Amino acid sequence: MPPLCIFQAQRLLGQRRPRQSFFESFIRTLIIVCAALAMVLSSVSVCDGHWLLAGDRLFGLWHFCTSSNQTGPHCLRDLSQARVPGLAEGMVLARSMDALAVVAAIFGLELLMVSQVCEDLHSRRKWALGCVLLLVSFVLSSAGLLSFVILLRNQVTLTGFTLMFWCQFTASFLLFLNAISGLHVNSISHPWGQLREF
Repeated sequence: MPPLCIFQAQRLLGQRRPRQSFFESFIRTLIIVCAALAMVLSSVSVCDGHWLLAGDRLFGLWHFCTSSNQTGPHCLRDLSQARVPGLAEGMVLARSMDALAVVAAIFGLELLMVSQVCEDLHSRRKWALGCVLLLVSFVLSSAGLLSFVILLRNQVTLTGFTLMFWCQFTASFLLFLNAISGLHVNSISHPWGQLREF
């Protein structure tokens, strides 16, 4: 019986992943923190949704607002009243992509954190999958931003974009940067050939 117990203990220890260096752990922690920041920025930006100010009109993902000195801002959920061709239909697509981008970022971030907390044989695969989800989030977020700009191309000015638009733009950039960096760190610390052997 004792040799069998020793053999099983060795098997369990052999399945544990190698210990990370301090520098690798620091880089991975930094990627997780930046990804979390990108997710928060994107969530706030999508929930607020007011992205473009054109004169006395404020265009957003969810509302269209007009303002005047006498009555103040007046917001409508019916985007067809903005009298911009295709805005109501196109904005459904834009906000759907941005909302899905936030969801993908949440799941990606969760996989990144789990891969670092639960150290086992599959930790690096979880990390790689989390980075891929961040990359998917970047693609969806960028598509939503581009759709918004194309729909309102006649009203767009560089100074008209609101802080919430730039938050979403920054979040998209951070998602891309963290996804590529995470995949690169994973490939350097553990080559893909060795991953396939596992």
